[in-house]
Amino acid sequence: MQPATAKWYDRREAVFIEFCIEDSKDVQVKFDKTKLDFSCVGGTDNMKHHNEVELFESIDPNESKHKRTDRSVFCCLKKAESGKSWPRLTKEKTKLNWLSVDFNNWKDWEDDSDEELSSFDRFSEMMNNMGGEDDLPDVDGADDEESVDSDDEKMPDLE
Repeated sequence: MQPATAKWYDRREAVFIEFCIEDSKDVQVKFDKTKLDFSCVGGTDNMKHHNEVELFESIDPNESKHKRTDRSVFCCLKKAESGKSWPRLTKEKTKLNWLSVDFNNWKDWEDDSDEELSSFDRFSEMMNNMGGEDDLPDVDGADDEESVDSDDEKMPDLE
């Protein structure tokens, strides 16, 4: 038996962990207040997998859920104390070779007041706030059609 490869990310209300096992069977996920226990049979070689994680903080086992797909088993661990950031998934600071951060879904939500806005919406809003062509400063005489170039100016008659 070996651990399944997994990746995780943190959100305001929950922590998400995805066990990357294709064609999993006999999936068992047990949520405890401070622990997650995962096991299944899967992959091309029908290997037995088992992962046991002592969690960084407490979760609500009754509100936590999992969903199996053909490619993975996705778990949503509802935080017992929402709004508290988890710097890591595990209680101990040890590096687990089967666990990595899911940077595609990672988000620093702590200092993000508009969590509802997508990244694209925030980017568009930022670009709009930066201003456009209308806000460019006037450069003296740049668009004045009446202005005369200095070398075209008439010299006063010195006679």
